[in-house]
Formats: sequence, C-alpha cells, structure tokens
Amino acid sequence: MAELEPFVIDKPELDVDVEISIEARVILFNDAEHSFDEVIEQLIKAVGCTQEQAEAMTFEVHVRGKAAVYEGQVTECLRVSTILEEIALHTRIEY
Repeated sequence: MAELEPFVIDKPELDVDVEISIEARVILFNDAEHSFDEVIEQLIKAVGCTQEQAEAMTFEVHVRGKAAVYEGQVTECLRVSTILEEIALHTRIEY
C-alpha cells in the first residue's frame, strides 16, 4: 500500500488590521440626588464640553427626564458613562 503524503494548506498573509466600530450613545437620566452644579461639573469632565454645553445638557435632562449626552464609538461611550457614574449618576448606553 502506498504511503500518503501530508496535505498542506497555504495560509495567506494578512497585512490588514480589522477594526470593528460600533456607534452608540450615552443616555443620562434625571435624579433628585444631584445638584445642577454637580451634573454640569461631571459632564465637563466626562465629555470635555464647555460650561454652556454642559448647562444645556443638564437642563434637557432635568426637563425631559433623560438626554443623550454623548455619541460616538462604544469604547468612548463606556469611558464617558464610567466617569458620569463616578458620582452615582444613572446612565445607559444605547446602540
């Protein structure tokens, strides 16, 4: 009986880095625990926005009960959400 030779499959070299991007947004919810100033300060820290932008977002959260305060890559949304939650603000990430 003849001996079989091993079968070799050539694997192509891939020089392409694949990056998966998922867009998401951070929703901030209103609560009775935090002052406007606390929320404004934390938004500036988390989002890197101006005082005026943070005030507008805080007012929207107050009036509507929630607001989208950041949109971008899911990894950045996780970072923003984590910073907001440092002072026990309630957030949700939507995809």
